[in-house]
Order: sequence, then C-alpha cells, then structure tokens
Amino acid sequence: MRFLFGCLLSAVLSCFFYDLHAQVIVAGIHGKIVTESNSTAEGATVILLKYKDSSIVSPGVAGKNGVFAFTDIAADSYLLLISKAGCEKLYSGPYQVKANEEFTTPDIRLKLAIQKLNEVTVNSTRPEIEVRPGKLIINIQNSLSAQGNSAFDILRETPGVRVDNNNNINIIGHQNALITIDDKATNLTGEDLAGVLRGIQSNMIDRIELITGGSAKYDASSGGIINIVLKKGKNTGFNGSVTGVAGYGKYYKGSAGFAFNNRTDKLNIFGNYSFIDNKSYHTVTTNRNINFDDTLSNYHSAYNSVLNSKIHIFGLGTDFYLSPNQTLGFLVNGSATDNHYVKDNVLNIYNQSVFDSTITAHSHLARNITRINYNINYSAKLDSSGTTLNADVNYTTFNRSSNEYIVNMFYDAAGNVDRASEQLQNLSPSNIRQWLSRVDLSDPLSKTSKFEAGIKFNSNESNNNLIFGPKINGRYTSDPNFSDHFDYTEYINAAYVNYQASFNKLNLTAGLRAEQTIAKGNSNSSGQVVNSNYINLFPNLIMAYTIDAKNDISLNFDRGIKRPGYEDLNPFLVYIDKYDFGAGNPSLKPEYTTNIEFTYSHDKTFAATLYSNIISEAYEFRYFVQNDTSKVNINIPKNFGRIYNYGLRLLVPVTFTNWWNADFKGDVAYQRYVAYPQNGNLNKGTQDIILSGNQYFKLSSSVAAEIIGFYETPSFYGITQFKSNYYVDAFISKQLFNKRGSLKLSMDDIFNTRRDRYSTNYGNLDLSAVDKTESQVVKLTFTYHFGKTSLKSVTHHTGNEDEQNRLNSKEN
Repeated sequence: MRFLFGCLLSAVLSCFFYDLHAQVIVAGIHGKIVTESNSTAEGATVILLKYKDSSIVSPGVAGKNGVFAFTDIAADSYLLLISKAGCEKLYSGPYQVKANEEFTTPDIRLKLAIQKLNEVTVNSTRPEIEVRPGKLIINIQNSLSAQGNSAFDILRETPGVRVDNNNNINIIGHQNALITIDDKATNLTGEDLAGVLRGIQSNMIDRIELITGGSAKYDASSGGIINIVLKKGKNTGFNGSVTGVAGYGKYYKGSAGFAFNNRTDKLNIFGNYSFIDNKSYHTVTTNRNINFDDTLSNYHSAYNSVLNSKIHIFGLGTDFYLSPNQTLGFLVNGSATDNHYVKDNVLNIYNQSVFDSTITAHSHLARNITRINYNINYSAKLDSSGTTLNADVNYTTFNRSSNEYIVNMFYDAAGNVDRASEQLQNLSPSNIRQWLSRVDLSDPLSKTSKFEAGIKFNSNESNNNLIFGPKINGRYTSDPNFSDHFDYTEYINAAYVNYQASFNKLNLTAGLRAEQTIAKGNSNSSGQVVNSNYINLFPNLIMAYTIDAKNDISLNFDRGIKRPGYEDLNPFLVYIDKYDFGAGNPSLKPEYTTNIEFTYSHDKTFAATLYSNIISEAYEFRYFVQNDTSKVNINIPKNFGRIYNYGLRLLVPVTFTNWWNADFKGDVAYQRYVAYPQNGNLNKGTQDIILSGNQYFKLSSSVAAEIIGFYETPSFYGITQFKSNYYVDAFISKQLFNKRGSLKLSMDDIFNTRRDRYSTNYGNLDLSAVDKTESQVVKLTFTYHFGKTSLKSVTHHTGNEDEQNRLNSKEN
C-alpha cells in the first residue's frame, strides 16, 4: 500500500510542476567532417548524444563540404556518433556546450574502412579525475594505477580519502562517509565493509564518486558519500575478466575472482564471484595512569591478535528490456565471512612505580557473518519529453555468530601463579532484517529545467544476544551483570523534491528532503529503553557558475544526519581484559552537520574549496569512562559536544613531462571542540594539515609506475591528541596480451610507518597508546579481460538505488 501511495504521490507532484518552465537558453554545436584523404564527408550521418547517459538528443546529416550543425539545444556535455559508407563509425567528444554559446568542434576525421566492421571504436576518453560541483569523480577505467586493485585499495590511495587502522573511511574531516555501491549502501562498516570492498576488483568498477554536496535525492549523510559505480550492461555479447592476487607481509594474502556480462537486445545477465584468504595481525600497546587515594597506579597492556579471514563475495543479476523504454531488473548479492581470531593480552600492573602483578588473557574467537541482499528494480521512460520513473524493493538479511572463549591467568611480581585461572565464555549472536522500498520520478519541465521527487520507506529489525560468564564446576554460566538481550526496531520514512535549472551561465539545483525516524529498543537485562520519534528537514542548494570554457565556481549548502549504528546503541560489553571494556549507549542521539563549500575549478581538474561545517551532538571519536576505584576503563560512545571545522582543500594536477605527472591534494583545517557542560570544560582550537600525492610514471607504452605518499601533521580529535601519520606506497605494472592482461607488483607502506599514536589526558583519564595493523605488504596481481571488449551499444540501464543502513560489526 505504501508503495502504491508513493507512486501516486510522485505522479501528483509531477503534474503540479509540469507546467513550470524556466527561461529557454539557446545553445548550439557545429563543425566539419572530413575523411583520411582530406575529402569532405558530405552526407555523413551525425547523431548528437548526451555524454552523461548516451541518450539520443537529435539526428542529423552533414551537408555541403561536410558541415553539420545542431541548434537550440540545452547547455550540457555531448558526444557525436558519426557514420558514412566506406568509413569506420566514430564517437567524437565529449564537448562541453555552454549557455548562449555556438560551440565549434575541431575538424572530425573519419578513417576509411578496410573491411566491414560490426563494432565501433571509442576514440574519446574521460579524464582520470573530474571535478564537478559538490563531487570528485575518479574514472577507474582510465587509471593504470587502479588495475588489479580492489575497491578498498583504490580508496586508500585516492587523494582526499582517509582510511584509518579500524577501516573507518572519511572524506570530510574525521566523520565516517556513507559507502554506497551503485547508490545503494553496503550495510556494513569496519572490517566487514573492508572485506566487501576488497572483493570488488577494479575491472568491475566504472568510477568512484566522492560526494561532499549531493542533491536532496541522496540520503542526508553528514559525513559525505563515497559511491562506487559498477560496470553493467554496456557491452554486447559475452565478456568478462579474471583477477588473481598473491601477497605477503608478516602473513600470506591471497584472492581470486571473476566478473562477467552477457548482453543481448532483450536481456542482460551479469555476475561476479571473489574469494579472499588473508592472515593479518593487529597490535595495540596502552599505558594508563590512575591517580587515586594518594596512589599512582600504572596499567600497561600489550594486545596482540592474529586474524585468519576467508570471505566469499558473490552477485548475480539480470535486466529484462521489456521495451525500448522499460527495464525490469533482479539482483541478489552478498558475502559470507569466516573469521578466526587468536588474541593475547598481557596486563602489567604497577603501584607507586613498583611492579605488582600480571594478568594474561588468551582467547579464541570464531565469528561467522552472512549478508544477502535481494533487489527488484523497475525503470521506465514515460513520455517523449524524457519523464522517467524508477522503483526499487530491497530485502537484506544479516546473520552473525560470534563465539569466544577466554582464559585469564594471574601472576604475582615474582612471576608465580597468584590464584586459579579464570575461564570465560563470550557469545554474541546477532540477526538483522531490513526492508526498503522507494520510488523516484524525474520530469524535464523544459530544455533547461528538471523536477525530481521521490519517497522511501525503510524498516530494520535487530535481535542481539550476549551470553557472558565464567566456567564453574566444569560448566559455563551466564553472569547477569554482563549478559543481556537487546531488541531494536527502526523505521525511516523519507520524501524529497529537487529542482534543477540553467539560467545563462548559472546552473541551479535546489532541494528539500524530509526524514522521519521511529526507533524502539529494549535491553532485557539493564532495563534501558530506546523510544524516539523525530522528523528532520534537510535543505540542499548547489549553484554553479561558468566563468568561461575552462573556469567554474560553485557554492554548496546542505545539512546532514548520522544516526547511531546498531553496535553504538547496543549496551553489550565487549571484553578486552578484566580492566578494559567497550560498550554501546542506548541513549545515544544522532549527530547533525551543517556544511557550506565554495569551490573554484579549472579545466575540471584543478579545484580549490573553502569549507565550513558545524557538527552538533558529536559522538564519533573515542570517549572513555574510568572508575578510579575499580580501575575499570570503558570505551563508550557519547554525545560529547560541538565541532567547528573551517578549512581549504586543494586538488592540484601537475604535468612535469610527457611521461611524468602527478595529482597533489592538500587539506588545511582549523577545528574547535566544545564539550557540553555535563562532559567537562573542553574548549580547544587546533589545526590539522593533510598532504597527499600520487605521482604517475609512463615508462613505456605498456609499463607504468606510481608512487603514493601521505602525511598528516599532529592533530587533536575529540579528547585525543594524535601524533603525525605518514606512509609511502609504490607499484609497477606491465600490460600483456595486447592490453587484455596486466601484471602488477606493488608494495604497501614501504617503510612500515603506518600506525596510530595517540594520548588522552582529560578528566580523570591519563592514557597513551600505539595502534598498529599489518600494513607493509608486497602483492603480485594478474588481471585478464576476455570476450567481446569493443563497444557496440552505448546505451546502459542502471537502477536508481539509494539506501542508508548501519549494520556495524566491530572487529577486535
């Protein structure tokens, strides 16, 4: 019923705005077509296509002397498809046509056909990095450095993206970005998200969009959006690729996978499968000082874990082309993860600088996670003016089993056993079910304006158990002080309207999104209850002004929300040792961000952005609650206060020679953290400077190399002071088999410097730590493309998918 109501609502909104018309802007494009022999190509067929989606705008014929012209068209980016008997077909462009401009193309030269060809060659390519208002586009298919890499590796090496030791991915300050694949959220974070991204190879990706100022049709993500757009449906016939990776750091790394696509005029079938088998380590060294009751105690812990992870990533889908204007699609994808941890923690306790005792904790943890998403999508072009309707229904299941068995040993200062060992059981199964349905309508009101509207309904049900307790008389028991059962239900209903128009040199996008959140949660053990119902409005404005053919400025304004993840709300305790826990907070509120950006771009490659954002109810950074009496320290999320960010971001492409070029990225920010009164008196301003660079070397027509460098100055975040962080990666690759294959040797973190070093001295907490994951790894990657790789049909169909869920499976 809701789905039908959404369709009706969108139709009503469309009719209401249908008669609105913006000012008609006259633009044109013309040029001349010649052949290889310099004769004019009179009578050649010329078809004008939109560059964005390759849709046909207008057909035409070259007249006398091979001259063609298209007039009275909208300001946009276009391709030309040109054909003539006896010559090869040719795509030319893209050409950016500005408002009130008659664009003249360079002479277009057709090649004489030696034999009859059924395929065409695309002679134009998109640049590797494109700057657009509110977003940065990384065109993966034009990147030699990305070949053979996974999506995770590509993001880690992308200018402007930061990935920390806990696999948090950021593009705006330290806030986690919403990660989507084809505009649909992955539903995972942390190590689980990293596993999915490692299973997506570069040969499956068309482009990656870093969105800091998206329109109202996107979910209101306060940390920005990283959208991974997969290749689908472009090539006719059967084609695909295989990839294999072998690597070694301290332990082995390996993966293998394939992707395929088989398209006919009426049907497209596509799929992929990848298997990952990695072994890695993680170490954390912590020093905590406790000054209480005239006694200074020091708790020094050394945590080590070894993870053996096996991940299966799979996907299978089909598109039925019901008619030239209608497509019905089905898709199922997901992952199955089998993680085994061996964890050791040694805690040395000192009182008044005198060694007192040692506690060791040794555990085995088996954690299995399966995630499956089912999708049905429908898209239709409703009339000749280009009105389109897109609808989606998604159902996602997430199941986790997590069984950990811990043995604590106690020793006195002399190293003798102080008391009997303690055996503990920690079981934490979780099941989550998610439904999402949405409808989007797009109505071109005129040649220069468009209206969009949509609605979305999303329901999530989470069932979580924690069984924690000691082994007594040979049997494990459940300790009511730690064990719990937490149920959580959440409904998110959203609707948006969006208006786009061109006025001479000004392009305007204005929208408003409304989101209602209804959340209910109950902790059976603690009695803590979540019961909230709130509605938020999220306005959005993008104004882009074209100064001339190469220079643009834009102004973006938007407001976003970050709802707490399920693990953040879950009151369960996560056991590190007897004095160190992690826990969720059922009282946690969403955080909100107001963001303003002003950008100047040149030739769509250089960009300078002044930005300002204010975050309220901030909770993403580490916050600790320490009991001085019991010496127990709990890491818990808390709505701490406000964060004010002001800064300048720069993307600077540099060409040194015809074989050496680079992309340099800089982010210089001033930040102020202000605590709410109940959380202390913190009011601190600090700076944060991040510099990164990718240098590309074309050593020959088939050999390329790249060096990636990253440096961040010492910075303050929340209540924690971080030391500087820096690393260098490098690779060299060789194209094989007439460019169908490639072999790549890479070295991550050459100098083994990638780590987090931080300290906290706030309230009664005095803590310092070094957090190091396995980052120095050598990898050899082989990729091979098979089947039909030339382009016969450039029309492609994608579902308009967008989802915000927050399945959070934290790994230790």
